[in-house]
Amino acid sequence: MKKIMLVCLLLVSSCFLTGCFGSKNNDVIASFKKTVEKSKAYHITGELEIVNNEESYLYAVEVAYKDDDYFRVSLKNKTNNHEQIILKNETGVYVLTPSLNKSFKFQSEWPYNNSQSYLLQTLVKDMDNDDSKTVDITETDTIVTTLVNYSNNKKLVNQKIYFDKKGNLKKVEVLNNDENVKIRMTYSDIDYKASYDSDYFNLDANMGVSSDTEKTLSEIDDIIYPMYMPENTYLTSEDVVSLEEGERVILTFSGDSPFMIIQETVDVDNTSTTVPVYGEIEWTGDTLGVMTDNTVNWISNGVEYYAVSDVLESSELLEIVNSISSMPVGK
Repeated sequence: MKKIMLVCLLLVSSCFLTGCFGSKNNDVIASFKKTVEKSKAYHITGELEIVNNEESYLYAVEVAYKDDDYFRVSLKNKTNNHEQIILKNETGVYVLTPSLNKSFKFQSEWPYNNSQSYLLQTLVKDMDNDDSKTVDITETDTIVTTLVNYSNNKKLVNQKIYFDKKGNLKKVEVLNNDENVKIRMTYSDIDYKASYDSDYFNLDANMGVSSDTEKTLSEIDDIIYPMYMPENTYLTSEDVVSLEEGERVILTFSGDSPFMIIQETVDVDNTSTTVPVYGEIEWTGDTLGVMTDNTVNWISNGVEYYAVSDVLESSELLEIVNSISSMPVGK
């Protein structure tokens, strides 16, 4: 009889403790979700690290959100101070490069079509959508691990969301299949009661934020080559074409998985220009680019790049793009 009572007592104690810890774990998520949903406007500063092969790129991040789905995300490369802005307002979704006086308008469901480590709403969405998420409590942090959705990069599989003891969001780490951190967003400050001027999310106002001008090139000195190549695929031709104001290089790769990479010098527009594009916003090396089903387009260091393939999946084409290097591959 005593043994039965002891077993029952242990089971009740175990259930009680599990319930308490489970409740505490859920409280962190519920509290964060409530705070985000109650906020009519927030402002974030932090640092974003993108790890690409052996290279790491650091960006100063500034995020602004206002009710009715207005977003402004400034990403400034800490090495060269090159700034891009993702803007969402009542007229659409844009990626702005003020130094080029150019913006790209997307037909996109951004930011809700993919995970975004620097946006609070998408972090909440990832936690809501993952019934298998886990919560671990350490001496300093509460860590929520969830699945992620990066539709063009299936190697990114989960993320760890770190909260301090007071429930404040500290950082987000996105990991690949090998549990290596490929994206790290570190939050410096979050103001959940921010306010903005009426033109803060205006396209024209944001095109004038940069005093820097992108350098223009008359020729391409450093041709880039991919270090990752699909099996039985080789560089078969390299053509240089002189333009009226600049130069174009065409790299053709043939074999089982043919593709092409075009590199062209880019001019700074005299007036603000908006280019409509049909694709999604995607990281390409050290900058944001445009990704469609079979193309990737981006601008970096005064050169516009265009990769295309009628055969490759978008994820494999992106892997090629993200492996670019100044080291040539053999024909």
